[in-house]
Amino acid sequence: MDVVAALLNGILVALEPINLSLAIIGVIVGLFVGAMPGLGSVNGVAILLPFTFVIQNYTGGATSPMIFLAAIYYGAMYGGAISSITLGIPGASTAVATTFDGRPMALAGKAHVALVVAALASFVGGTVSNVLFTAFAPALASVALSFGDPEIFALMLLAFATFVGLGGDDIPKTIFSICIGLVLATVGFDIVSGEPRLIFFDLTGFTHGIRFLVLAIGVYGIGEMIWTINTSRYGNTMSKVDLRARNIWQAVKDFRHAWRGTAIGSLLGFFVGILPAAGATPGSLMSYGVAKMIAKDPRQFGKGAIDGIAAPESANNSASTGAMLPMMTLGIPGSPTTAVLLAGMVIWGLQPGPLLFTNQPEFVWPLIGSFYISNVIAVLVNLAFIPVFLWMLRMPFTILAPLIFVLSLVGVFAAYQDMFDVWLMVGVGVAAFFLRILDYPVAPAVLAIVLGPIAEPKLRQSLLFSDGDISIFFTRPIAGPITVIALILIFLPLMKIIRDKIRRTNKETA
Repeated sequence: MDVVAALLNGILVALEPINLSLAIIGVIVGLFVGAMPGLGSVNGVAILLPFTFVIQNYTGGATSPMIFLAAIYYGAMYGGAISSITLGIPGASTAVATTFDGRPMALAGKAHVALVVAALASFVGGTVSNVLFTAFAPALASVALSFGDPEIFALMLLAFATFVGLGGDDIPKTIFSICIGLVLATVGFDIVSGEPRLIFFDLTGFTHGIRFLVLAIGVYGIGEMIWTINTSRYGNTMSKVDLRARNIWQAVKDFRHAWRGTAIGSLLGFFVGILPAAGATPGSLMSYGVAKMIAKDPRQFGKGAIDGIAAPESANNSASTGAMLPMMTLGIPGSPTTAVLLAGMVIWGLQPGPLLFTNQPEFVWPLIGSFYISNVIAVLVNLAFIPVFLWMLRMPFTILAPLIFVLSLVGVFAAYQDMFDVWLMVGVGVAAFFLRILDYPVAPAVLAIVLGPIAEPKLRQSLLFSDGDISIFFTRPIAGPITVIALILIFLPLMKIIRDKIRRTNKETA
């Protein structure tokens, strides 16, 4: 009962006029920050961090500034789905998986369904994670602490295993796409020796590696735009959108069909989110892969499956709360955004760690209470703005294509302030277009370049720790089962191919 009483008291503090106003402003700002390609929660929180000192001077404490930043974080997680669905451009890595089915559904004239499902799945994921956070914070923090380098690598291997099937039935092309992504992820300086790797044509711009937004916006912004122009040369390219309230209400009722993906994303996203160095991106990708694996008709994924939107959207919102847990209970940020939040807490004189709940309850519980409030505000604001988001889809493609192109250029330049990355993004887009013509899946390559930089250092550090003995991934009590499951999932498609070939041979000889 002490926890319930503390939570209710925290919610009452979060509902005070100044805190509630900051939560509403933060959610709205975060919504548009998340929807803008090239920004995302990290940029939004980092850019607005100095503004919180004004809030602190006015309120005289750290609670209100933190509520404001947490609301931006929540809003940005919701907002990432907007550009993924309406423009096909993921503004951040957390929204990549939403593009796979959100964009095809929008092109099929069901953008309102995609946006409603994304908003409601995000709300459910946020709510589930808030409840788990409140009830099990100390216990889950100890679980997260038991994950070392071998466990994190095993988890990344499991993530790769879940999206081996994302490229369809052509497993060789899918594996080739993954390998291309892993190769691109190694461009830059070696993390151990410091030697340059794969610096193509001795161009100094490659020394910092191929950044995620360059690849993602190139593939899903420029590449998708060129593909649409090529496939729609002789027809009308304006999306069909119906703004009637009746259709939006019907989409709300249709959300019940997304229960499976929402449940997977809400639970899996939270537990991946609490792991240091993991965060919302692996959680959303793994949730998408698992949802596809257990779906009644996996072939619908990539063509506008409702669970293909619900799983990653519930996962990235659930993981965003999960990432706050190790930050507050252990002082270890679970994602890049929580690293910025951790810096803010230290600046405000707080000491994140096991004693935070004991020594600073007047800060902790209002912040947790604001998670619940911000989650409700975010879903209401998101649903209210759906007509505005749908209005963008009513523009003729002759207007929308230049808009996508300009947003892509501005987004990459604003994120990195480097014209080399802008030109590289255009080149990636053209290459992605030709890969699609050759029927190579590009999604596995994008996901590999997201997870590659996480998996490689964990692999190398694990092998250094074990003197090169790979059995470390099988003998540790947590890493072992995860590795075995990952290997089974990797070889399942191959076994299916062999089984189908045997059946065809038997039919021919019968």
